[in-house]
Amino acid sequence: MKIVFMGTPAFAVPTLRQLCEVGMAPAVVYAQPPRKQGRGLKLIQPPTACAAEDPKIPVRQPAVLQQRAELTFLKQLAPDLIVTAAYGKIFRRRLLALPRLGCINLHPSLLPRYRGLSPIPWAILRGDPLTGVTVYRMTEGVDSGPVLLQRAVEILPNDTGGSLGSKLAIYGAQLICQAVRGLADGKLHGVEQNPEAASYAPRLQRQDGLLDWRLPATQVERMVRAFDPWPGTYCYLRKARVKILAVSVVDEIPRRVAPGTILSADGKHPPVIAALPGSVMLRKVQPENSRLQDGASFCCGHRVTEGERLLPRPTHPGSVGHA
Repeated sequence: MKIVFMGTPAFAVPTLRQLCEVGMAPAVVYAQPPRKQGRGLKLIQPPTACAAEDPKIPVRQPAVLQQRAELTFLKQLAPDLIVTAAYGKIFRRRLLALPRLGCINLHPSLLPRYRGLSPIPWAILRGDPLTGVTVYRMTEGVDSGPVLLQRAVEILPNDTGGSLGSKLAIYGAQLICQAVRGLADGKLHGVEQNPEAASYAPRLQRQDGLLDWRLPATQVERMVRAFDPWPGTYCYLRKARVKILAVSVVDEIPRRVAPGTILSADGKHPPVIAALPGSVMLRKVQPENSRLQDGASFCCGHRVTEGERLLPRPTHPGSVGHA
């Protein structure tokens, strides 16, 4: 079977590798073009393009996929199947109809729940006990095509967006290979999704990581886990931005203090911060222009005192940031 694989981030790499390991190596890999990253703005290849180097699979990285030259190339290649995993492009009808067996996609949720670009963090953020992976036949709608295969995966209490994504990528790779075999044998047929059960997971923006201490303590903890590694969570102590990397819920007791108030900061233990209701302990943080550190070290190094507040914006010069 002649397969074209399309995927860009690390989530797609296990699928590419699994296809190669089971004797279904793609004829060509499509990935997004390299992007400038870091302080030096060096061009960095996406993970799938790097993963294709070892098995020496040709890589194509057009800025526009559905241009005439690319469609002509694919038509001449005549693939039996296009397999995608987080490629990052919308397919139009002409491309969808090109492969003999159509186009299938790996999506990290149990469709029709969490259609869209950010299903993994939203599942954690909303406290779901389960999520999963779905392989579906692509149509012109967003994540709305017939479901071919699904597998449920438990969301553990310590799962972050990154750790859960890694697990789903591995399970998804296995599911893709199973789907390819089923399509090749003609034994796999899709089941239409129920549109009334659909929910959406919109794209996250960097500013979505701003912590709102007016949330309950349990929701603050979920937010920190869900947005790790992207977009990350943060707030401000005085004039400095502080990344919040790990917290734990202390209690859910309502308090008569402003949200974000530092309830304890003795320098020996991680600081405890008031939410609404409840409180959380800051276990790992990274202050602006500083290294990652535990909460107690943060208190000592920045002379954090009880009664100060972590705020959604930097305080003005002369303000001490107290409640």
